[in-house]
Amino acid sequence: MWADLLPIGRDAGSGGYRRYAWTGADADCRAWFRAQAESRGLTYEVDRNGNQWAWQGDPLAGDAVVIGSHLDSVPDGGAFDGPLGVVSSFAALDELRHRGAEFTRPLAITNFGDEEGARFGLACVGSRLAAGQLTPEKAYELRDGDGISLPQAMEAAGYDPAAIGPDPERLARIGAFVELHVEQGRALDLTGDPVGLASAIWPHGRWRYDFHGEANHAGTTRLADRRDPMLTYAETVLAARREAALAGAVATFGKISVEPNGVNAIPSLVRGWLDSRAADQETLDQVIAGIENAAQEAASRAGIDLKVVRESFTPVVEFEHALRDELARVLGTGVPVLGTGAGHDAGILSASVPTAMLFVRNPTGVSHSPAEYAAEDDCVAGVRALADVTEGLACA
Repeated sequence: MWADLLPIGRDAGSGGYRRYAWTGADADCRAWFRAQAESRGLTYEVDRNGNQWAWQGDPLAGDAVVIGSHLDSVPDGGAFDGPLGVVSSFAALDELRHRGAEFTRPLAITNFGDEEGARFGLACVGSRLAAGQLTPEKAYELRDGDGISLPQAMEAAGYDPAAIGPDPERLARIGAFVELHVEQGRALDLTGDPVGLASAIWPHGRWRYDFHGEANHAGTTRLADRRDPMLTYAETVLAARREAALAGAVATFGKISVEPNGVNAIPSLVRGWLDSRAADQETLDQVIAGIENAAQEAASRAGIDLKVVRESFTPVVEFEHALRDELARVLGTGVPVLGTGAGHDAGILSASVPTAMLFVRNPTGVSHSPAEYAAEDDCVAGVRALADVTEGLACA
């Protein structure tokens, strides 16, 4: 399975993956998922929001155990973030069938659409829509870098955008969702454990900073006469690092657009996107306020107009303790319990259904990069752990 999936959406130049929502690479990933489902005799379906499902047992019976993750990527992302969870889910089902396990609850494997938000700027679109955390009206407003709307992209890919929206009936049929994911950090490498259990997801969000200045000639405009928004943006980037370091949090300006974007032109607009995360809400609020205050002060000094827009936000997610404790019981004593600063579909769904997460060791801690990696032995250990917990939840 891994070998079949590996070439899809891979860029020959960077070696990274560009599996963006509703593109050709996304369609190929979806075709791969459907083929895996049908080859195992599973009932295949796509829900109203474009999320894929492969069912063993009656999809309508209720109290289902669901495992899976996502197949899309960040720009030039790694091979493991998302796909490891989907591949491992099919492999875990194979393992349970090999064991002769008898299922007492329906089991579903899922691929949630547009988890990374690489194309439209909002993460976890598929699960947010299903959980009612993103309204169809807001979804219709999403645009990619070429101005193509989410409905246009879905329609071009052969899906009906008029159908998107909350899916409470489907979520009500789920008794537990367990997502396996490569660790995005080095905690397991430091403890020497191949597999860990998630405790919580840090609160996190994305903010857009629009710095409006005045376009002018880069060679003829005196420094004293300039209203250069790039300088204010640069000061804000440094402020983000400073505020995060003081608070023990993280803050990153990882995306930028510039107008008119000419080498010999002073920009009229610099737009930067901030991603910030912290262990608790109070700390995150402190960091965000510090960054915005620093940006406003720098903009005021330089005659720059600043607009700040919060584009998305996810509060702290404490995975359900009863489910987490059950997974810990199945896996045995000594399994590390880890917090994470990364968002996941399991975090979005936690407000609607009991959710839990397993992490597979990442020896370098690198993620969202072509260098992302997990050793085969650790991936196999992850499959066995996922099979064990699935058997404990769904089998006699």
